[in-house]
Amino acid sequence: MAAVVVLAIAVYILYTIGTAIGNDRTGLGPHTGWLVVEKFLFNGLIFRGILLTLELTALAMLVGVVLGAILAVMRLSPNPVMSWVSWLYIWFFRGTPVLVQIFFWFNINLVLKSIDIGIPFTSLWLHGNTNKLIPPFMAALLGLGLNEAAYMAEIVRAGIISVEHGQTEAAQALGMDRGLVMRRIVLPQAMRVIIPPTGNETISMLKTTSLAFGAGVTELFTRQQQIATATYDVLELLIVASIWYLVMTSILTVGQYYIERHFGRGATRQLPPTPLQRFRRMLFTFHAGPPAPPELVPAGPAVPGSEHR
Repeated sequence: MAAVVVLAIAVYILYTIGTAIGNDRTGLGPHTGWLVVEKFLFNGLIFRGILLTLELTALAMLVGVVLGAILAVMRLSPNPVMSWVSWLYIWFFRGTPVLVQIFFWFNINLVLKSIDIGIPFTSLWLHGNTNKLIPPFMAALLGLGLNEAAYMAEIVRAGIISVEHGQTEAAQALGMDRGLVMRRIVLPQAMRVIIPPTGNETISMLKTTSLAFGAGVTELFTRQQQIATATYDVLELLIVASIWYLVMTSILTVGQYYIERHFGRGATRQLPPTPLQRFRRMLFTFHAGPPAPPELVPAGPAVPGSEHR
């Protein structure tokens, strides 16, 4: 009964919102809300925004994963300086909002006009203007990537400490150094713990790229906002962006499932069925007839001496 009530409420909400959008008056005339959604769903500007969103997501996650792995190893290092530097980095970047960090990199030219790298007391110096070195896309990439590295460091650290310490000691007893043990023994087993939250972080990063509008990056959210500003169809363009975000996150979710399934092969005796296998099993089970009743076999004559004593 509870499921029926929840389903009825959900259907009512969707019907109310869908009807309201369909009855909206847009630039195409009255009752044309869904026509506007259809018109801009495959618009060229929207597609360019999608490509930039995917590019920003991939690069930011690359920065986050690589730097996060380095920070995780530093955090577990017996060297107190390395451990404290990693801890301070994670503390700072997890404690400040992503949007603030993006704004910081975007406006860094206000306090740092140029970046100079060289050897002191020599003429070997490289000079670069901050505005040219950190354009809007790079400001968004630094803000997203450096922030993600703090979260990935904790994810990788959790995966590393999930591996039994005895395996590390056994590998070191065989003559492996700490770096080789980490690459050959620890990280391959830690991947089973690292992959699921990393997939969630990737999906979250895809949606967080919408904050790049603060740096003027023309990703998907900024593109739909530009079109909505020109056409005054604000809600319809938000629906267009939401549809594409749902499509992209759904694809990432399927990819995450298969990657988790690959790295979980050694953890279970039998791999869980894929969505296609589940659908096929459900389809054949649904169409299969009822099982035949078992045949009754008449009992034979009792054998002397076979009674239970």
